[in-house]
Amino acid sequence: MDVAATLLSQNQILLQLKTINRSLNQQNNLWMKKYANYKSYYDVTMELVSTKERLDALKKIIKPSIQQQSELSILQRREETLTKQKMLLAEYRESPFKELMQPAEDTTEVPHITNPILILQGFSYIKQLRQELDRLSNNYNSLAVLVDELEKKEKLLKALVDMGVDKNILGNNHTLEEEISLTEHALTELETAYSVFNTTLDLYRKKVEDLTAVLTADIKKQFIQGGIVGIVILISIFIAFLMKMVIRKYIRDNERIYTMSKLINFVNITIIIFILLFAYLENVTYLVTVLGFASAGLAIAMKDLFMSVLGWIVIVAGGSIHVGDRIRVVKDGATFIGDVLDISMLRITIHEGITLLTYSEHRRAGRIIFIPNNYIFTTMIANYTHGSMKTVWDGIDVTITFDSNHRKMVQICMDIAKHYAKGYTDITRKQLNLLRDRYSLRNTNVEPKVFTMLESNGIRVSLWYQTNAYAALPLRSTISGEIIDAINREEDITIAYPTTTVHSSNGEKGDGNIPSIQTTPTYQTGASSTHSGELL
Repeated sequence: MDVAATLLSQNQILLQLKTINRSLNQQNNLWMKKYANYKSYYDVTMELVSTKERLDALKKIIKPSIQQQSELSILQRREETLTKQKMLLAEYRESPFKELMQPAEDTTEVPHITNPILILQGFSYIKQLRQELDRLSNNYNSLAVLVDELEKKEKLLKALVDMGVDKNILGNNHTLEEEISLTEHALTELETAYSVFNTTLDLYRKKVEDLTAVLTADIKKQFIQGGIVGIVILISIFIAFLMKMVIRKYIRDNERIYTMSKLINFVNITIIIFILLFAYLENVTYLVTVLGFASAGLAIAMKDLFMSVLGWIVIVAGGSIHVGDRIRVVKDGATFIGDVLDISMLRITIHEGITLLTYSEHRRAGRIIFIPNNYIFTTMIANYTHGSMKTVWDGIDVTITFDSNHRKMVQICMDIAKHYAKGYTDITRKQLNLLRDRYSLRNTNVEPKVFTMLESNGIRVSLWYQTNAYAALPLRSTISGEIIDAINREEDITIAYPTTTVHSSNGEKGDGNIPSIQTTPTYQTGASSTHSGELL
């Protein structure tokens, strides 16, 4: 009965040892992996020492035997191998568990939350601290479980020894005594790490609590301050709104209402900017000093520079030009058309597009052109896309002979324009309806128009239609080609162009040796098309 009980007890112990070993050898057991690397470094070092001692002993032999020479050669190669292994495992020489026990190095400084923008940075930093604390706590808990399992393993192994069982009962390369020695060595190292880790974790937890408390207080302070600043700004906006209502009630002149509304907006924005500056700028004295020097510098600056700054205020406050608008600038006889890329404090930057102007005059496009803001006071600047408008009127003139069917020509031009400009016509009609709230618009007829004018050289048919302000030239080209094709199909319509007829003194026409010749201009058939309107 005692023998049976003993066998049962041995089987239970072996089963528990098998379970513990399976847990210790799991792939995700980082502590045992680190310890195994450390143990490997230790074993390699000890073997390297013994190998060197044996080598030194063999080298001292004056006349070694063949067997000793062979052993010497083997030991030399073994020394080289062990040296390389030691170099690879050098990082585990001291504190093999440092990576698992120490907090990750934080390269970022603790944020000093002085404005609402930094609140997110504060929350992010607190989150990082807590994530790192959670990582260390998980490592600490896993280490505690590992130490507990090693203690159980040690007790079970000693119990087997006390039972007097076969020393090779474990069925591996180690006897019971060797397994106990290995377990005790691992337990000693891990218990030491556990003790140190306990202190490290407590200190880091205290640090996280302190930093979290400080950052939370700063965030709360910014929320309160932001709420106060927001209320003050809302009061300023409400006062500005009341002033606008009073102006609209007691002033009837729309121009004066518009001007005063813009002035109120400018003053209100300035007040809001100063509220934000004084609320969130730490050194207000520094701000006042800087503003004083800046004002003095502007006062003594060049006139054009000062006027450009004023021009920028007018452009931004007035809203006459925005980034993306297509504008036309005329200065000293030079004309440029392009899209606004940027409006800085000193200049407007435009990108020259391919337009009728570049086609007929410049013969180049794509240049970046800089326009000083002071031109807004001295130069004519046309905006093709002001407000919601993105279309413009464009025109094509065709001169036909007096005997042509001008009514049919008018109908041809009208049909072609309606077909190709229909989409732009509908868009323009909607855009004009949007502008009614801002401007007084009387004539909102945007359908294509054709005019016939009597000229000295024929009948000029002038076609006008809506087109995209950014791509007027392609549509002009398309409509021009369609008109030419339509005229070529009609026998009773002829395009007029200037020609010269030569008459001899005897009244005969033609070439020859004529003593006196006089010329009179007449107009015969041919193809000609001239443009009208702006060079867009």
